[in-house]
Amino acid sequence: MLQLQNLSKDFAGKPLFTNISWHLKKGERVALVGENGAGKSTLMKIIAGLIEPSSGDIQFARGTKASYLPQDGIVTKGHSLFHEARGALVELLAMEEELHSLGDELERLPHDSPEHEQILARYGELQEQFRHGGGYSMETEIGIVLKGLGFAQSDWHRDCGQFSGGWQMRIALARLLLQKPDVLLLDEPTNHLDIEARNWLEQYLCVYPGSVILVSHDRFFMDSVCSRTAEVWNHTMTDYHCRYSLYLSQREERVAALRSAKRIQDEEIEKTEDFIRRFRYQANKASQVQSRIKQLDKIERIILPPERKRIRFQFPDAPKSGKSVMELKGLTRSFGDHVVLDRIDLMIEKGERIALVGHNGAGKSTLMAVLAGGDFQSGERLSGHNVSMDYFAQDQANVLDQSRSAYDELYADSPYEMVPKLRDILGAFLFTGDDIHKKVSVLSGGERNRLALAKMLLRQSNLLLMDEPTNHLDLNSKEVLLDALKSFDGTVVFVSHDRYFVNALATRVVEVDAGGVESYFGDYEYYLGKKERQGVGDQSQAFSSKQAQAAEESDSPLQNPPPLPPMKKEVRIKDREEEKRRKREDQAQQKRIAEIEARISLTEKEIEELEAEMNSPGFFDDPERGLKGGERHIELTTLLEKLFNDWEDISG
Repeated sequence: MLQLQNLSKDFAGKPLFTNISWHLKKGERVALVGENGAGKSTLMKIIAGLIEPSSGDIQFARGTKASYLPQDGIVTKGHSLFHEARGALVELLAMEEELHSLGDELERLPHDSPEHEQILARYGELQEQFRHGGGYSMETEIGIVLKGLGFAQSDWHRDCGQFSGGWQMRIALARLLLQKPDVLLLDEPTNHLDIEARNWLEQYLCVYPGSVILVSHDRFFMDSVCSRTAEVWNHTMTDYHCRYSLYLSQREERVAALRSAKRIQDEEIEKTEDFIRRFRYQANKASQVQSRIKQLDKIERIILPPERKRIRFQFPDAPKSGKSVMELKGLTRSFGDHVVLDRIDLMIEKGERIALVGHNGAGKSTLMAVLAGGDFQSGERLSGHNVSMDYFAQDQANVLDQSRSAYDELYADSPYEMVPKLRDILGAFLFTGDDIHKKVSVLSGGERNRLALAKMLLRQSNLLLMDEPTNHLDLNSKEVLLDALKSFDGTVVFVSHDRYFVNALATRVVEVDAGGVESYFGDYEYYLGKKERQGVGDQSQAFSSKQAQAAEESDSPLQNPPPLPPMKKEVRIKDREEEKRRKREDQAQQKRIAEIEARISLTEKEIEELEAEMNSPGFFDDPERGLKGGERHIELTTLLEKLFNDWEDISG
């Protein structure tokens, strides 16, 4: 499907990555991981053909198309949402237009015309291609994708220019998914998605027919979608054929083994060098010295990757508060005629870590703003004894002064006694050396969020209100923030679309929906389980109600069904014959499955051998050999896909 051969990329003479050789098979879903700045996005852009590598080659199987979704920066306007999404299906739309044209032509021409038969043949061929490509269901497919990404049907006829930046990225993602490229390159696709849309995208990608390369800071999402992890680090790329969670432990084991091997190698080198120094000028040892020198030259030195930089911080000790931190009584918040929170009651107690969940627009951020002191129309908001609050808004990074440096922005809000600690705090958030003098305007999204979080360390508080604090933070930064919040001895109320973060931090989940709130006293997994059981209970209750209603309508009480009559002899014989027939069919099915599995194994082995041959140096020096190898690879992968489909059909 895709081969990278000795790929390198330099920026201003500094290597980003060097001599990467890597391959991607059809249908694989790979998580591309690494620190910020390691080159993940650059590598994806190179694969997509948007930028050129400094050296090396990229080879695709014949007919393979790769498409890339960047992190941000896409703006669309001038078309309705549905028209914009439909425009992604370029090939199908071209076929549809040609079918209309051919149909008009067939109506115009007489049936006995020589051209009529040719056009009719072309019409039939094109109609089959159109059907096979999903042309007759493309409106349905568009609806499924738009709904899955959170667009209401009422949005379909809105101009794309009316949607905000986050929704613009959803439009771009919808277009990309509808195009169905062979290699889907997704750079932080979940950044602008709520939990429901993430769940939908996760399920969609799990059954996506092509290959997927994914960069994400949502470890739960990566674990669910990707079965392979590729790490870009220290100018190279390392493959781990496992999910992200397992990669973390395997990586630690690998680095530990590398350190051990490096230590042993260093000891051997030191002994050899010591021997050379001691006996270099002794004639009777000359041959042994030369032998040791040659031995040293042949050693391939183990180079340890640099230690990862890590944020280490903790929130200031929280002042003691009363048991009741905040209470809302019959509170209503509306915007015009639209009521977002309708007479809600909520009690927040000391030490709780409360996650607010709900679909986009349900009112999570509105509730957070009310808790932080925002306006409301009726009801009460009662603050507890000695409560000191700090609020991290969803757009907190945007309220930073763009003209200040990182240090000056922190200094401007710092109490006098904290000034000596400002450099330490900035260092804890990875602002070191000259970084502290960078203007806020040139900082990345992640750097701005880290700076905004750093400002929360300047003031002592015992109630933290945090609306999407994990936005733009990488996986390591999220882990450290998570550890800091777990050890915080005050109360935390937060909103996050990162399910791993929510599950690891929350001691209580508050669902905001339809103007109300409902509490679930447990973590996120408990909340999901409870919701699932409620769904089953609702269905059972509905069934029981219908059963009772049917009994009422028949004017008779619910009774046990009458006993079945004894089974006749001919029926028993027929049942035995039917059972024998089913057994024969099962045996034939198992035999067929075993045959297909054997062919799958042989085909996979042949593909593996062919890929090893294609990866060998000089294979593509002979164009004809390379062409035949590529064609054979496509033939084998097509056969393998057919065998898997046959296996699924029979097994199902």
